[in-house]
Amino acid sequence: MATEATTDDVNGAGVTADELGEALGTDFLELRCDLGKAELDYLARTRAFVQDEVLPVIDGYWERAEFPADLARRLGRLGLLGGSIKGYGCPGMSEVASGLVMMELSRGDGSLATFLGVQSGLAMESIAVLGSDEHKERWLPRLASGDAFGAFALTEPEHGSDSVALESSAVADGDEVVLNGRKRWIGNGTVADVIVVWARGEDGQVGGYLVEKGTPGYEASVIEGKGSLRAVWQANIALRDVRVPASAKLPGGRSFKDTARVLAGTRNQVAWSALGHAVAAYDAALTYAKKRHQFGQPIAKRQIVQYKLASMLAEVVGMQLYCLRMGQLADEGKLTDQIASLAKMNNGRKARQVLLEARDMLGGNGILLENHVMRHMADLEGIYTYEGTDTIQSLLVGRHITGMSAFV
Repeated sequence: MATEATTDDVNGAGVTADELGEALGTDFLELRCDLGKAELDYLARTRAFVQDEVLPVIDGYWERAEFPADLARRLGRLGLLGGSIKGYGCPGMSEVASGLVMMELSRGDGSLATFLGVQSGLAMESIAVLGSDEHKERWLPRLASGDAFGAFALTEPEHGSDSVALESSAVADGDEVVLNGRKRWIGNGTVADVIVVWARGEDGQVGGYLVEKGTPGYEASVIEGKGSLRAVWQANIALRDVRVPASAKLPGGRSFKDTARVLAGTRNQVAWSALGHAVAAYDAALTYAKKRHQFGQPIAKRQIVQYKLASMLAEVVGMQLYCLRMGQLADEGKLTDQIASLAKMNNGRKARQVLLEARDMLGGNGILLENHVMRHMADLEGIYTYEGTDTIQSLLVGRHITGMSAFV
């Protein structure tokens, strides 16, 4: 699988850094100058996929609440699954490149970006960081190519923000482990070929277990009626005496702290995702303002519209700075949980503001799927919540700056 395709491979003509920045329309501070060639290539590759394959069809998938499995597999064919994981067919991209891919995919669609986060950031990362060599060799190449889908089953009906208190159990029985419990809001839970199930062992510690598709006792059903992220499926899962070999346990997952290592790595990706939604909203508003005529003139000529566009751009640029610096720190091994929490908190809030302004600027047309803003606005509500709610992120930062925990 090619993982170093150039921008020439994407569009047959080549995309310079300046041209890509102009196409994005929001690189006001010319941050693209700080990106390397490989990072620009990943960004251009993802952008071409979004423009040519995602945007022409995604409204239909969203409205039907249908998972675009073929588009999800295409991410693997394009070498975009696996993020910064090295080896085993994974791209081994920089953390900045991984964030840019998430940003650009979110600019197209939040559901596909959520799939990417589950597949790469949760399922694959759990196996790469905590799994055995056998686990990695068996699953990572298939997950990276898109030939297999993965899921990460941690959240339970009664344990979301306090997932450390999960009740699912893992009991040894000879050379097997028996899993029992319930899970909720599990992305890919109904389509996954392998599910990382988190359960509490007889020693009281939380561990991860690989459950393969078709294992007796594993039952998953799609959560219906969502008003957000409709083109990706989350599941209710029941574990009823699910038997897996003892070797299915991730050897590096010895306590909830190990689980938290994986979760911390996804928080920064959510900040990049929020940025992508904000970029989509700003682009839509700017394009509309130039084309929409009222009282004989384009509304972009009105002072209030220019004021709003400038304010939206200011928020987007601030979010870009958060993300770029966060990616740089991650590449240097210096990214802390608190920094990722602050970025997720800030970008989630700011993206909400930008989307509200865009929806208002488009007037009645703002609620039509064909103009994309309403879909992004609805999808952001899911992103604002998952991987730690805005309130939880605030308390994590608050604990760091005061030295006192508000959780107990």
